[in-house]
Amino acid sequence: MDEIKALDEIFFAQLKEFTAARIGLGRTGSSIPVKESLIFNLAHAHARDAVYSELNTGKLAESLLEFDLPIVHLHSKAAYRVQYLQRPDLGRQLDDVSKDILESHLHHSDIVIVIADGLSATAVNNNAIGLLKILVPQLQTAGLTIAPICLVKQGRVAIADDIGAALRARLAIILIGERPGLSAADSMGAYLTYNPRPGLTDEARNCISNIRPHGLSAKQAAKKIFYLVQESFKRKLSGVALKDNAGALND
Repeated sequence: MDEIKALDEIFFAQLKEFTAARIGLGRTGSSIPVKESLIFNLAHAHARDAVYSELNTGKLAESLLEFDLPIVHLHSKAAYRVQYLQRPDLGRQLDDVSKDILESHLHHSDIVIVIADGLSATAVNNNAIGLLKILVPQLQTAGLTIAPICLVKQGRVAIADDIGAALRARLAIILIGERPGLSAADSMGAYLTYNPRPGLTDEARNCISNIRPHGLSAKQAAKKIFYLVQESFKRKLSGVALKDNAGALND
């Protein structure tokens, strides 16, 4: 039995190098070991904390200054966090004050970049700037004009449609915190929408998910996003009709 147990430990130790899933936890009697139970409870606490975390707009705005682009602070119609969680529809729409703010920034541009808290502001606080430091120079080198960067509190993915339409951008990119899981509470997603406008549904968007140090790296994510941006402008569409045919990006 000891020999079989040792072989199992070696097998699962090797397998764990390829996944963050909870496998090979072992057992104590008919239950899992106390240590694994405590780790599970800690992960659950991290996930709950992430849902209620706040977007650090001050630090983000300070870090964004290096791009020499205007920065605007916006808010959805969800006035506070509990309302945001209970009313997803309000998180998809700008409040009246934000609409007025955008009216003073009207101009045609190729791309608008939106940064929103989503369901994990922690993910955005930790990962957005690292990604943009790679992506923004690529977009600018390609000759694409970028609208003011928008920082949005209590925002859902579709709020980028309202913002893109208001700023008359040809394409919207929103970086947003993904729903926390018990293996990752810091996962950020990026959604691209060509010709953004109110009323679009999820089939009109492309998504790059799991952007975080232990998932898709900032360099890999920037490469995927830049490829999709180029293809979107070339084909004048986004969503289910736009496929990632760039092949494996193993940088």
